[in-house]
Amino acid sequence: MRVILRIFFLFVGFGFAVAGGVTLIVFLNLLATGHDFGGYLSFLTGRFETYLFLGGLFIMWLSIYFPSRQ
Repeated sequence: MRVILRIFFLFVGFGFAVAGGVTLIVFLNLLATGHDFGGYLSFLTGRFETYLFLGGLFIMWLSIYFPSRQ
């Protein structure tokens, strides 16, 4: 049962990371409109998608590397 739960959280984290990562890539179009990279990073710090991406990576990391109790 624990393996199924870990796989579930792996897929949830992967979905969050993909959803956040795709939108971060889409926001790279701001660089083509004349914004500099510092402005791009400051824009990303206030976006929900950035935290969704980082949260998804963290959930995947936990589901893979968190020790199981056996």
